This record gives sequence, C-alpha cells and structure tokens, in this order.
Amino acid sequence: MRMINMSKWICYAVGYVFLTSGILKLVVSDFKATFMSVGLPFPETTLFLVAITEIACSAFILGRLYVKQAVALLILIILGAIFLTKLPILMNQGFLQFAFEARLDIVMLILLLLLWQHRPGKQL
Repeated sequence: MRMINMSKWICYAVGYVFLTSGILKLVVSDFKATFMSVGLPFPETTLFLVAITEIACSAFILGRLYVKQAVALLILIILGAIFLTKLPILMNQGFLQFAFEARLDIVMLILLLLLWQHRPGKQL
C-alpha cells in the first residue's frame, strides 16, 4: 500500500487559502477599509505588500520551492492578522466570539508550523 504524502496535501491547502486571500486583497475594496481601521501606517501600501507576499509565498508552497522561507513570511502575516484583527474581538466580545472569528487563522497557523518543522522527504 502506498503511503500518502500528507505534506503535499498540507501544501495544497495552505497554498490555496493564501493564494485566494492575496488575490481578494487586491480586487476587493473592503480590505482597504479594514487595513485603514486597524491603524497600520500606509494602509494601501501595506495591503498591497501583504497581498503580493501571500500570492508569492503561496505559489512557492504550491510549487514546493523555498517552502521554509515562504512559511516563515506567512507565519508573520498570520500572527499579525491575529494580533491586529482577532485580539480586539477577544478583548471586546469574549472568548467564544474570538474562537469563532479566529478559527481559520488558528488552523492555518498550525498547518504553517507543521510545514515549518517538516524535513523534505519525511512523511508527516
């Protein structure tokens, strides 16, 4: 029986989520308002850089190239997203609302950490 390479499927899932997220940040105007509301400096430039980084890193992960470097950047982005957009929910609306709103962020962080610790050629 052939062993399924789980890291390949994790790469597909992570790549898909960040590719669609990056593309939507470029084409949906609502993201501009979100970036402005969290108080980031130069929100439009920051939005563009985050979107391009998500697209590029997801392409590397999907292509299984420079995975560790791409994962490191995406971990920083996901931690920034949790800190800037989800922690205020925890502080203002409580744990259950935070847990609901942050569910995808937390799952993606776990998958990114699995990819980070994964050694090429090793089955997960």
